[in-house]
Amino acid sequence: MHSFVKLARDTVELYIRERKILSPGENDLTPEMRERAGVFICLKIRGMLRGCIGTFQPAEPNIAQEIVRNAVSAATCDPRFPCVTANELPDIEYTVDVLSAPERVTGAADLDPKRYGVIVAAGSRRGLLLPDLEGVDSVQQQIGIAMQKAGIPSGTEITLYRFEVKRYH
Repeated sequence: MHSFVKLARDTVELYIRERKILSPGENDLTPEMRERAGVFICLKIRGMLRGCIGTFQPAEPNIAQEIVRNAVSAATCDPRFPCVTANELPDIEYTVDVLSAPERVTGAADLDPKRYGVIVAAGSRRGLLLPDLEGVDSVQQQIGIAMQKAGIPSGTEITLYRFEVKRYH
């Protein structure tokens, strides 16, 4: 198990069982945990999404703290799901996606839903969709879902950004 995934799992288990936030010490951090990046934590049970929360740009001083923050949020704050319970902990599968910096693109031709995630922006609204998701096979699907997540009506002029992820299971 990759250290990012272990940190996400340990964080969720400690928070759900004891309501304590894991605080990794500086000596516990691998060199890649000391970097800064946006991070998404996705929780699944038997292949079904159970929570997914993240940041597309870093909000914490390092990836380790980004993982801790987003793991707790994925387990307790995803508005699509109730909070994870202690009974569910043994069945949760964790995915940690570390995002590259978003880059603005000129249009859909610069996207590929298998390789790139997408961010759509219109005014202050932003919607993000990770790459390589089951059932998302076209750029138009990817953009449409991201717009829907942001509450951006169809036909609205949008700005597009793409990013890549390193996915850890």
